[in-house]
Amino acid sequence: MDLGDVIFLLRDGIFQILMLVSPILGTALVVGLLVAIFQATTSIQEQTLTFVPKFFSILGVLALLGAWMLASLRGYTFKIFEMIPQVAR
Repeated sequence: MDLGDVIFLLRDGIFQILMLVSPILGTALVVGLLVAIFQATTSIQEQTLTFVPKFFSILGVLALLGAWMLASLRGYTFKIFEMIPQVAR
């Protein structure tokens, strides 16, 4: 295994992480921004008002995209396990 293979594995791993985490972080960001705008306009500063909508929106994204995330992670894992004989040489 040479340096190019290691760089490929690292680049592919980072891309996989970003691809799996971005829907969850994007949803939390949008919901958090909407709740912050709502709190600023109504002067309601309740702590649970920020936590509960984010929590349920993240659960919803995981319910909708969980199968795709698991399939993508499984494919990446299979690709890494198929590369084990190349590493052993």
